Amino acid sequence: MTQDKAEHHVIFASTILLLLFVGLALFVASTARANPAPDGAASSATFRTKCAVCHGPDGGGSATGKSMNVPDLRSEAVQKRPDAELTQIISDGKGGMPPFKSSLSEAQIHDLVNYVRSLRLKK
Repeated sequence: MTQDKAEHHVIFASTILLLLFVGLALFVASTARANPAPDGAASSATFRTKCAVCHGPDGGGSATGKSMNVPDLRSEAVQKRPDAELTQIISDGKGGMPPFKSSLSEAQIHDLVNYVRSLRLKK
């Protein structure tokens, strides 16, 4: 009889551990869905609304931007700059470029830097 009780305790404990494991796995999965990676579509939309007027839709420069000598964002000169420098330029502006730190969040600026990096592949 004591052996039956011990077996029931082992089965009960194993069941509880399995339920805890499944619950934890579901929690992690739901958290990952609630906090997705930066959205490329959102970064692209931000670029189109804030940057493409001068830098063009592909980063190569619009007619307006070229008349103001904006750099080609796909160029080696821009792409070799450190992320921190690109972040600072977007935040504080440079030359005729306005600052965006008051109209974009830090996360949006970070996503724009990543978006600028992705333009290198499109040249």
